[in-house]
This record gives sequence, structure tokens and C-alpha cells, in this order.
Amino acid sequence: METSTVVSPHIGAGPVPPGLQALLPPEFDSVEEERLHRKQELAAAFRLFGKLGFSEGVAGHITARDPENPEWLWVNPFGMSFNRIRVSDLVLVDHAGNVVEGSHPVNRAALCIHSEVHKARPDVVAAAHAHSVHGKAFSTLRRRLDPLTQDACAFFEDHGLYEDFRGVVNDTEEGRRIGEALGPHKAVILANHGLLTVGQSVAEAAWWFITMERSCQAQLLAMAAGTPYLIDRDTALQVREQIGSPLSGWFRLRPLWDQITEDQPDLFD
Repeated sequence: METSTVVSPHIGAGPVPPGLQALLPPEFDSVEEERLHRKQELAAAFRLFGKLGFSEGVAGHITARDPENPEWLWVNPFGMSFNRIRVSDLVLVDHAGNVVEGSHPVNRAALCIHSEVHKARPDVVAAAHAHSVHGKAFSTLRRRLDPLTQDACAFFEDHGLYEDFRGVVNDTEEGRRIGEALGPHKAVILANHGLLTVGQSVAEAAWWFITMERSCQAQLLAMAAGTPYLIDRDTALQVREQIGSPLSGWFRLRPLWDQITEDQPDLFD
């Protein structure tokens, strides 16, 4: 059998059958088709966050731009378990917080943070934030992740730190400062609060959150066990190029996407 190699080195695939397209993000024939797929990825991301234990009561939110109206955001209903969210439950809001489509209320903190993050980063399609245990614990150290593992290198010199915790985010000014702390990066650690990640797709933003949470866990374990050895800067940057691209982030969620959509097909309702 003849084989060909995927063009992009940022996925890490070896030889594949000629013409294979499954390794690349889908292309759409209409904005309606793109909107539906984006909402499906959003519902799946919430189910994954629930399955992985990232929920904390009513806290946490993931947003995705509407492909037709980029200043409008799809978001989860306030007070609904991540484990129950379906495509039909998602709410569409504008940056002022007005509900454009949907029959549920929306978390005010989600609007204050995410609207400003999306304003600051026109390139960002999705942003994810949740009160995951290890992200919260690591955020109390008020420091950035170290390049201790291959996975952590995805964030090497590519995540910000927001140190000005002032309680529950209830105003857009704090959201604006969080957007500034995020800068051009894929993630930001919110001191005494948790993690926030962004991406050019919902899948990418969700994957960065999942792997950043695990990287926080790994560093906390390593620091508790002794004095970890850091990966040198040149190697860390090389690894970041290999696994830290938007395409790589999208692709690395594929196994979890396949799992959650097969196990919980009602998310598509």
C-alpha cells in the first residue's frame, strides 16, 4: 500500500494512507453548517469537563464565537451541570450581555471575563475557564508553569499570569485586565482562581485547558516530591513548536471527542 506523510509537522503523525483528510479540521459549505459544528464541539467540551471533574457548582464556562456574528458568543446556561449540556441548551449572547438566542440565564462572570478576552483577541474563537482542582491549587503559587515535562512545554513562554485577584469577577474592567494578562498567549493563570485557555477552535481551547490542568498537577506532585529538573530552554521551545500549535491542539482532543460523542450521543440533541 502506498503511503504519504501529513504535511504539517505539528501533529506528529507518521505515514498515512494517501488522501487521508481526517487529520485536518473540517471545512464547511455554509455558515449554518459551521455554527452547528462549533456548537457540537462546545457541548462535547462541556461533557468532557464534567467527565474529568472540572465542575465546581455553578462555576466555569466555555465560550465560542458565532461564525456569522463574531461579536456574539455561544455559552453554557448558568446553573446547568456540565454533564447535562446539549447543543440545544447553549445560549447566544452579545458582548453587552443581552441574550440573543436561548431560554436560560447566563453567568455574569462568564460575560465579564469572556467578552473582554474575545475583544482583546480577535483571533480567538473559543475561551475556556473552570475551577479545576489542580489549576486552582497551582494558581495560589502565583507563578507560571515550569518546563518540567513534554506536555508542559506546550505552554513554555506562551502563557500569562494575572495576579490581581479581587473576588468574583463582576465587572468588565477586571475582564479587560485578564485579557491584558493573557496577551498573545494560549493561556493565563488567574491567581487564587484557576486557569483560562483560548484557541482558534473550541477543541483547541478545551485541549489546552485539559493538558494545562494536568501539567499543574504534575508540577505540584514533582515539587512535593523534591526539586524537579527543568527542561532546557532550547529544547522546551523546540517541543512547543512540535506540540503547541493551534492545529496540534485541535488534533490532540480527537481521541476524547471520539470517546465522549460515542458514550454520550445525547449531547447532539
